[in-house]
Amino acid sequence: QVQLVESGGGLVQPGGSLRLSCAASGSIFSINAMGWSRQAPGKQRELVARIRGDGYTLYAGSVEGRFTISRDNAKNTVYLEMNSLKPEDTAVYYCAGDLDGNGQYEYWGQGTQVTVSS
Repeated sequence: QVQLVESGGGLVQPGGSLRLSCAASGSIFSINAMGWSRQAPGKQRELVARIRGDGYTLYAGSVEGRFTISRDNAKNTVYLEMNSLKPEDTAVYYCAGDLDGNGQYEYWGQGTQVTVSS
């Protein structure tokens, strides 16, 4: 079983940047795809970024061009670089792992809070 722990969240001003990290207790090499989801107050959780083992990435339209997902298998860590942050980016961000790449995520972290406010 793989355990995921997010870190790096905090309070930033609009237009600022933040990097989130997701550390796995086990190897992520065998996990086909890793992703970042977020859930804002009163809204349903949504997938904002996804990365496969071959490096292919996918982003939600609301974050494309501003966020970058990456993975370091040697460090068993996944990152989410967030730039040009907007108040609507405020949410709890969750790291997730899709073991076989079928679009369903079997592993989830507990989340890290990101607040964008002036």
